[in-house]
Amino acid sequence: MQLVPKKFFVSSGAAVSEVSDLNAFDKALIQAGVGEQNMLSVSSVIPDGAVQVPARDLPMGSITHCVLAQMRGSEGEMISAGIAYAFRKDGRGGYVAEGHLHGSKESLIEVLEWKMNEMAKLRGMEFEPVQYVVEELQIPMDHYGTCLACLVFLDY
Repeated sequence: MQLVPKKFFVSSGAAVSEVSDLNAFDKALIQAGVGEQNMLSVSSVIPDGAVQVPARDLPMGSITHCVLAQMRGSEGEMISAGIAYAFRKDGRGGYVAEGHLHGSKESLIEVLEWKMNEMAKLRGMEFEPVQYVVEELQIPMDHYGTCLACLVFLDY
């Protein structure tokens, strides 16, 4: 049995916690609208024919395939996490690059651009315009923080 998603949506979140980085991660998932799912990370191929749709509520506890970028940190740090995604110009699906770093949103977008360019070069193809979804967080003192972005696959 092959699972080939027909749809996807993109979401993101950033949160802090005084308790732990796990709690900050949980809060960021909730903010992104996927805090009640079991997130299963997959690699970076958007199937041929898949279309982007608005975010939707998913059943509690569902195994949810996604490309997930996350960055956790602690007091005083600036962190960023995000994804870049684009369809191929030849109409044969697309690709997603995820990234995270200690630093700014602008720095991460530059890294994601390099990754997407390399993906296109390796495959000898070109992309339609690349979309970016990136979160940045300056973590306050005495807190933990998490940034995340995800591309969630749907309808197999």
